[in-house]
Amino acid sequence: MNECVWVQLQSARTCLLQLQFAKMLGMHNENRIYFPHAISNSSQNVGTRLLDVDGREYFDFLSAYSAVNQGHCHPKIIGALVEQAQKLTLTSRAFHNDALGEYAEFVTSYFGYDRVLPMNTGVEGGETAIKLARRWGYDVKGIPENQARVIFAGNNFWGRTLAAISSSNDPTAYTGFGPYMPGFSSVEYNDLASLEAEFEKDGANIAAFMVEPIQGEAGVVVPYDGYMTDVKKLCEKHNILLIADEVQTGLGRTGHRLAVDHDGCKPDIVVLGKVSERFCGSFIVIHCIFCSLTYGRGRTLSFSGSLWRCDPRIGCSRFG
Repeated sequence: MNECVWVQLQSARTCLLQLQFAKMLGMHNENRIYFPHAISNSSQNVGTRLLDVDGREYFDFLSAYSAVNQGHCHPKIIGALVEQAQKLTLTSRAFHNDALGEYAEFVTSYFGYDRVLPMNTGVEGGETAIKLARRWGYDVKGIPENQARVIFAGNNFWGRTLAAISSSNDPTAYTGFGPYMPGFSSVEYNDLASLEAEFEKDGANIAAFMVEPIQGEAGVVVPYDGYMTDVKKLCEKHNILLIADEVQTGLGRTGHRLAVDHDGCKPDIVVLGKVSERFCGSFIVIHCIFCSLTYGRGRTLSFSGSLWRCDPRIGCSRFG
């Protein structure tokens, strides 16, 4: 047998064996509508190209739900990661570092917001946006303690934490995981009248409305032109924060910097995730939230922070 063919066969057998281990020892996701394809952990997976365990070549149009828009193993992005890894692993929020400030100045200027908080994941960004909204509701709006509500658009998807599934009306997401987060309810997406009715009914206790400018998991559902602008006006009328979940739609993926820019809308809080050609790519994934909120009384909020969430992205953003 040709030595090259023998090596390929051995590699395929090893991959198949590892897949069996994954099936036997890993947690299953029974509710997905697709079945994962077996991709090889190969050094030949570069750019748009992927190889499966049998050596077949594919174009990766899924791009890890846009987390790999730059392609696999982009040399400049890998270089930025390695460069930072050779300098410093981590600083906790008990210390300052010389990367976070530069990152914060760049991205707040770029998006036009007062503050930024880097995150580890998109769902963490959603959770933190809700924390910010609740705190604002208590400290600024004057909602009675533990009475703050957050309204969501129906058929939303922003993760699989307990808070995220508590906002879902998809039985495959929430069944078997109760009890759920209190103070969450939903209205029909792309239906301003139902949102207004909810605001009229209990607007004094509603801290925020969280919505995707274009719904992703629900099937790429696009609202009517001007929906986000109308929602923003309604939120302002009732002194309710607008949280835009731009994890799937932001950073150029709809033809604008943010999807809300189609309507000329500026939300109070924006949740960003995945990547963009402007910021970074591959597995150095940008997740953060932006806000322009006044909390008053000099109060501070405690959240997580990490060097890894800022320095590699600064390097990647300069590649242009």
